[in-house]
Amino acid sequence: MSGGRSTPHEVPSEYAAVVVGAGPAGVTCVGNLLERKVEPILWVDDGFDGGRVNRKYREVPSNTKVGLFVDFATALTPFRKIVSGTPSRSRWDEPSESDGELVGGQSDKLQDLRSLDQGKGCRLSHAADMILMLTEGLKKTPGVFAQQGKVAQGELDESTGKWNVRIDSPQKSGSDVVNAETQRLILCTGASPTETSLPGKVSGLPALDLDTALSPTKLSQKLSPLGPTTVSVIGASHSAILVLRHLYQLAASSKPDLKIKWFTRHALRYAEYMDGWILRDNTGLKGEAAVWAKENLEPDVFPQSPVSQYVEAISYDKGKEREVFEQHLPGSNYVDQNIGCCRDAFCA
Repeated sequence: MSGGRSTPHEVPSEYAAVVVGAGPAGVTCVGNLLERKVEPILWVDDGFDGGRVNRKYREVPSNTKVGLFVDFATALTPFRKIVSGTPSRSRWDEPSESDGELVGGQSDKLQDLRSLDQGKGCRLSHAADMILMLTEGLKKTPGVFAQQGKVAQGELDESTGKWNVRIDSPQKSGSDVVNAETQRLILCTGASPTETSLPGKVSGLPALDLDTALSPTKLSQKLSPLGPTTVSVIGASHSAILVLRHLYQLAASSKPDLKIKWFTRHALRYAEYMDGWILRDNTGLKGEAAVWAKENLEPDVFPQSPVSQYVEAISYDKGKEREVFEQHLPGSNYVDQNIGCCRDAFCA
């Protein structure tokens, strides 16, 4: 086990909080708890490897501006201490230049992000590396006890208002936390792409996993060895547009026998940056996806776009899925659904 205090006799049996998950949400949660002096914290994850954003989406262009990633990494005192690499006189104090190292200069750990255009997006690999950096710093922070493993059970004792948490660790070390009691059990376990049965007589069509489709490298590895291939993409979300772009780029470069069918129920929607807020923040296209869609997929430009040589756009109204799918999906080698995510289970 790792943490600010890692020897067995110093490991508490009761924690102010147990945080499950070490992706971006888990990092945010632990940072905010420390900011509010809520500790000790038991932090549980099976990898402490940045979550899905690092494992699956490093090649994906962000829909968040670089400057907002920098703001995130410097928003909390615990984060600023990690970023600066500078100690402070007190565990709760801000890092100080008088503590022996320049804080306000160019020596912090965000130079990779600071070197990019702050007003544009970036590959999520940059954000993932930031999360990994913060993760390692938080694991070393006094008051944080990082336990690799999965939560096997969480039970609320209504008489005390406390949770009894049982943890399964893959290493079975004598210093592992197996049971813990806490007032706060906080789940930051993430979500995975959803797939559902398609309506109509189109069952049995192989699914193209969204995680694969969002990685140009994995997508090429999967499709390039095949003969003539047709992929159907369902949806007009941010991820759907990225998948279309990846498929088009593959077809236009090394796999000209790739054909793409794009099924969408509505016109493309774009996020709009207002005064201090974002219209259609969660549903609108942003960044590279928005630019590419405007240049290639809008009805007034699509017929002249080179994308139309490989992509067939199929629009339909809500409620017409069965009819449209039965007519157009047969012959597809793969179907990629972009219909949202579902929560991951938190128990092993």
